[in-house]
Amino acid sequence: MSDADRHKIIMDMLRERPFASVRDLQECLGVSAATIRRDIDKLDEIGKARKVYGGISASEGAGAHRIAARSYDENRDMAVEAKRAIAETAAGLVRDGDSIIVHAGSTCYQLGLLLARRNVRIYTNSMPLAAYLGENGTCQLTIAGGDLYREPRIIHDPNTGPPSFFASRFFVGTQGIAPEGLFESHPLLAKVISELAACADEIVLLADSRKMSIQPRNLVLPLSRISTIVIDDGLSDAGAKMLEDAGIAIMIAGTSAANHGDAR
Repeated sequence: MSDADRHKIIMDMLRERPFASVRDLQECLGVSAATIRRDIDKLDEIGKARKVYGGISASEGAGAHRIAARSYDENRDMAVEAKRAIAETAAGLVRDGDSIIVHAGSTCYQLGLLLARRNVRIYTNSMPLAAYLGENGTCQLTIAGGDLYREPRIIHDPNTGPPSFFASRFFVGTQGIAPEGLFESHPLLAKVISELAACADEIVLLADSRKMSIQPRNLVLPLSRISTIVIDDGLSDAGAKMLEDAGIAIMIAGTSAANHGDAR
């Protein structure tokens, strides 16, 4: 298979999804990781797609309207090393004795793991995180009440408003970031995040750099509501400028394997 043939297949994949990992492309094309990385470098160089941590993303704005929500399990296994690095950096913002909100989502889950045995009070609506902390944690845990929504793995009562819990920081993830703000495909997440945002002094966004090229349909929060973003070192100059222009403090979580490892 020629370079041009592989590049066409990669671009066809990116028309159907916002991101493809190195492993995804290896399985599809049957070539080595080194070959895939050369293909990614070339497509990024000529501006057809964007090189991001662990793989390749559609160019900003390209195909954004086509994005559909991934299942929790699918998203959990993407860009894992970047998410762990982001969580480690974010954990440094938490002091002993703090009361914090940790939202559902795979990056926030990684943060919760690191805080499990810390002297902190955690409120979460994440079913997987609540289960882990209940079994393995020593932190003080408050769990959202209501029904379990297996997708996107959250606990929520649609008949109540914001919880009676106040936090110094609300740690939240997102499916996509654009100049307008944070976006989600699932309308329930838009409602829940908006409610929890009213319960904290500060909102800290945890997002890997793939999210800068994804724009689902539901606007959740304007960028002006975000005080800090913790993001991996795949952040582009254009993405950094957009965040800085919105007044957001940027914390870069360095990854030793950045742009050299799988996204799973």
